[in-house]
Amino acid sequence: MNKSHYFYRNVTFSRKDNKTSLADIYNPAITSPIEDWLGTIISLADGQHTVQELLDYLRAHYQGMPPADFEKTVESVFERLIEGKLVVFSEKAVELPYYLAEPIESLDIEKAKKLMIEDGHTHTQH
Repeated sequence: MNKSHYFYRNVTFSRKDNKTSLADIYNPAITSPIEDWLGTIISLADGQHTVQELLDYLRAHYQGMPPADFEKTVESVFERLIEGKLVVFSEKAVELPYYLAEPIESLDIEKAKKLMIEDGHTHTQH
């Protein structure tokens, strides 16, 4: 995993009560809860930060003393997210489209659906 690459989400998501779930823009009331590690990375996958910046940010939450397998864990989470096409790597920063930029609760659903159709973006939920 290239730590200088940027990462961004390729899926709509919900963020309620400090929990991240996958969300379907066409049926916003239905969400699929995901594991905390997956949710953390999806919610932070804004296309404006590198993998190294994410590692530094997460490491700071452990007051500089992350678990011994910290980087392996994060790498494993990325592998799962990439495999599911929920997160994508890029060599450059990426500006997310409106419908992926914020949790579904913050979106104008009709505007988001219209823009998704215009963009041909069909990956709404895994």
